Amino acid sequence: MGNIAMNLEDLEQSRKAKKFNLWLGIIGMFMMFAALSSGFIVYTASGVDKGIKTILPQAFIYSTLTIIVSSITLHLAYGAAKVGNIGRQKLLLVTTVVLGIVFFVLQVEAWTVLTSKGVYFINNNASQSFIYIFTGLHLLHIVVGIIVLLRALIGTMRGIPQGDNVFRMDLATVFWHFLDLLWIYIYVFLLLNQ
Repeated sequence: MGNIAMNLEDLEQSRKAKKFNLWLGIIGMFMMFAALSSGFIVYTASGVDKGIKTILPQAFIYSTLTIIVSSITLHLAYGAAKVGNIGRQKLLLVTTVVLGIVFFVLQVEAWTVLTSKGVYFINNNASQSFIYIFTGLHLLHIVVGIIVLLRALIGTMRGIPQGDNVFRMDLATVFWHFLDLLWIYIYVFLLLNQ
């Protein structure tokens, strides 16, 4: 009985550490994008470039809608996990992963539109490069988010214990919702500075 209590205590400590690390990572990502935003504002205020001076591609609107819907499907998947509805959880997780991939494709499409307009990562208007920096860094985090979602899905398919399943879903949901809010911030920031 003592070993079971100790194992449960170790498990709880491990979960607390993982959740703490997730929040540290989120705070770090937030600080990185805040620093980039500040750098952009200071750079454009210097008068070298007067903002992005390009119309953002329509694909950014579609990707915004896609990531919002993906947050809803993931939230529903988390709810399904909490009540033990594994079939619904799997379906909603697969849907969320597909929407994450669609978001990725839409971002690449937006870059294609930008390059067709002559807006490259390296160009005479360095403030335009910030479009690629913001969206590229966010897209890297989306790739990580998709991996986190796939890990949760694989765990669900392998039939991991309910407590572990809900914990994985909790971490995945917090991280994905953060990426959703971060994208909305980036998109609004770019819109206001075009």
